[in-house]
Amino acid sequence: MKITDLTPLTPQQLRRAASIKEKLDAFNRELRRLLGGSSSNGAALGKKRTMSAAARRKFAAAQRARWAK
Repeated sequence: MKITDLTPLTPQQLRRAASIKEKLDAFNRELRRLLGGSSSNGAALGKKRTMSAAARRKFAAAQRARWAK
């Protein structure tokens, strides 16, 4: 099974994989903090991207228009 082929996995296996990934991400963040390194990728440091309500509405409207085609 290739790592990108997730269809044969059970929901329990998917939850376990997500849990492991979250732990790895936390370890990576801690390691970067300990080593004093900074990353140019803000998402890798756990920062969430925020979007205004107006922007979310705009994106949602565009998606609905694509679905309607």
